[in-house]
Amino acid sequence: MALDLIIRGGSVFDGSGSEPVVTDVGIADGRIAEIGEVEGAAAQVLDAKGLSVAPGFIDIHAHSDYTLLIDPRAVTALKQGVTLEVLGNCGFGCAPIRDAKLAAASIYGYDGSVVLDWTDVGGYLSRLERARPAINVLTLVPNGQLRRHVVGMADRPANEDERRRMSTLLREGLRQGAFGYSTGLEYPVERAVTEDEIVELCTVVAKAGALYATHTRDRDAAAVEGIKEAVRTADRTGVRLQVSHLLPRTTKDRADERAVEVIDGARARGMDIAFDQHTRLFGTTYLNTILPSWAYEGGLGGLAAHLKSQKSRDRMKGYPSIVAHGGWDRVVLLDNTTFPEFSRRSFGDLGRALGNDPHDIAFDILLAEIDQLHRPMVIINAYTPEQQLRTFAHPLCMPGSDATTLAPDGPLADKMFHGAYSWASWYFHFMVKERRVLSSAEAIFRLTGLPARVLNLKDRGAIRIGARADIAIFDAGEFREHATTFEPNQLATGMRHVVVNGRVAVEDGRLTGVRAGEVLRRKYDHEF
Repeated sequence: MALDLIIRGGSVFDGSGSEPVVTDVGIADGRIAEIGEVEGAAAQVLDAKGLSVAPGFIDIHAHSDYTLLIDPRAVTALKQGVTLEVLGNCGFGCAPIRDAKLAAASIYGYDGSVVLDWTDVGGYLSRLERARPAINVLTLVPNGQLRRHVVGMADRPANEDERRRMSTLLREGLRQGAFGYSTGLEYPVERAVTEDEIVELCTVVAKAGALYATHTRDRDAAAVEGIKEAVRTADRTGVRLQVSHLLPRTTKDRADERAVEVIDGARARGMDIAFDQHTRLFGTTYLNTILPSWAYEGGLGGLAAHLKSQKSRDRMKGYPSIVAHGGWDRVVLLDNTTFPEFSRRSFGDLGRALGNDPHDIAFDILLAEIDQLHRPMVIINAYTPEQQLRTFAHPLCMPGSDATTLAPDGPLADKMFHGAYSWASWYFHFMVKERRVLSSAEAIFRLTGLPARVLNLKDRGAIRIGARADIAIFDAGEFREHATTFEPNQLATGMRHVVVNGRVAVEDGRLTGVRAGEVLRRKYDHEF
């Protein structure tokens, strides 16, 4: 067999958690064709002596739905060995769309530079294919867009007709290639969603044999109850369940341990369940999530009027948002050009310094940014390193970026999303080298074989004959992050070569310009 590429002499991890074997890997037609002492020549040879050779890393929880359209090079992903991302998480995503202006608020990274000129999941995936991403991608159907499409911004449960229409849109999205469905039950557009509504939609997902990924309700004081709701949904429907960024945003009452106990109990009963966790000690989101959905009902003009009205402000202060619900001292404004003097400071500190209610300071920022509500972002300090370590050590936990792909140059050079530059490199360094909780083989399994199993991907996440040739080749001693909280746009180091679908995307640490990623569409072999 004529080979296109040979990877010679590396320590090959197959992605199953087994210890590595020093050997060669031969690649032909985008797939792994030989493993062992590969004789003969190939069009290209990569020297992997002294390096770790692993399946390409899979980001189970990404938000690059839009940024890959702006800059499909996926630099931050490739520089960490990431060859596949799962989009459409947390109820956010790029389809279905009825009203582009309304939909934009549920798309991370949206800046208007790419026109939302599609309406359904199939149209979005086709648009993504035309962009030719450098990595593989697949999507879930986001509930936030289902709600915006059918219910709009009405702050109430969907009625019977609306639930039927959302089920139809969900079914259509799955048939067009989505791998599952996601919710973001803390966000304003989904807060009024009832458990029965989720069950009705998850029944469609379960019949398809697809995945349900959920950003659960109230991840502060009632976080464990939100996880229990997700488990009840899976019990009632039989759906496969992925709990997104499981760790509650509180250090009180053993919440992290109780959350894991709920997962373990469900698994012990036979439920198909797993969870992921991002690699930050804080959450990150838009400041505009402090606004209840009713404030948007009059469009941006109506929202501006509410932000100028003290009566409306007083009413909005009662809304238990994802940002303010746990107190303002832990909420920090990221760099903001309109209010540079407020940047990198907590709203609690700003309130004391200015003699003003932190809520009003936040409203003032949003009013000034009324035409760019996606711009003001905050971090919410929430976790301890000990909580983080215990969570990542659990055998059902896999890491995810919870971020968008970015690049230090090009149209995304001035954009920031914590985790984008650092998540996989931090995870490997922290768990294997710094804390020594996982072996290299175990950490690689969490980055490859485990997410592939959750996604039912039969030919990715593994180095074996016939598998797709998505491969990360790195120096295990040098692979690490350099990003910090306020200087997050620092590329990781130690990733030597990356192969995507058999073609070399990174060689000797430099991007080759090859964009060989595929937009994966799941094919369903039955009616649902």
